Amino acid sequence: MGRRRHKESDQLAYHHLMSRTVNGEALFGDREREVLRKMIWQVADFSGVRVVTYAVMKNHFHILVEVPPAGTEVSDAELVRRYRKLYPKPTPWNPMPAEVLEGHLKDDFLDGRELRKELTRRMHDVSEFMRTLKLRFTLWFNRSRDRFGPLWSARFKSVLVEGDRWALRTVAAYIDLNAVRAGLVSDPKDYRFCGYAEALGGGRLARAGLSVVDKDLAGYRQTLYGAGGGEKEGKASISHEEAVRVLQEEKGKLPLSVVLRCRVRYFSDGMVLGSEEFVRKTLEDEPDGKRNRRPHSLRGSDWKGLAVGTGLRKRLFQ
Repeated sequence: MGRRRHKESDQLAYHHLMSRTVNGEALFGDREREVLRKMIWQVADFSGVRVVTYAVMKNHFHILVEVPPAGTEVSDAELVRRYRKLYPKPTPWNPMPAEVLEGHLKDDFLDGRELRKELTRRMHDVSEFMRTLKLRFTLWFNRSRDRFGPLWSARFKSVLVEGDRWALRTVAAYIDLNAVRAGLVSDPKDYRFCGYAEALGGGRLARAGLSVVDKDLAGYRQTLYGAGGGEKEGKASISHEEAVRVLQEEKGKLPLSVVLRCRVRYFSDGMVLGSEEFVRKTLEDEPDGKRNRRPHSLRGSDWKGLAVGTGLRKRLFQ
């Protein structure tokens, strides 16, 4: 899904990426979620993408990533460093040590040029990032469970997000609030498998990622809970059932901090999310010829001008 929108760009691109287990089975306990969390950082480093934030759940995961512009050069020394990060020691499916790769690249004969081309192809690409991440985790999971067969229900979902701080902050908050929506915690800081909690715990990479959406974690928390407060101030006191009824049945509006505690299909099925101008331009550049598509304003709250690339009506809020 979303293959067309992964075309090369001459500027930074942001993607909300999602994948779910087969049949949505809750297969991941604490150990599995911790392994997947670590693999996200490991594969992101290899792929040359920045993780803005993430959430690993019992049957799915979300990642918001920043992808460098097309044509971003990677030196041979950096290729070797990234390769060593992903393959710290030889494996049956990748027996070449990093030192051998380094020698091939230095010699610059045919083998070195082919290796450089293949590794570079895997850089700065969300499809390659997700393919590598999901394949590596599947191999680990199946070995640890004496299991075989597919683990994931589909390729993955992707929503292109405008590189505007408000659009990114809203998507990031939606991701970090996953565990709250699932009823696992009342505050995302208490869920160890999300970017916000890792950042508060002192994680250097997690803090650097969230700095993309807000330089101050306290400011970002205002997006999670509403300006200046938390649930104790009544910002999200309405029940989930009542919120969905108001949003879905009455077509009403609620504070953003309340809406973000519902499942909102804009973030998973909206194709592209950002200002109307950004969405319109992105749709015009689509190669599939569907020129009749237009931006659709988000409803249910004050989204400050955000729009998506497809009209969503059925079960928009859950």
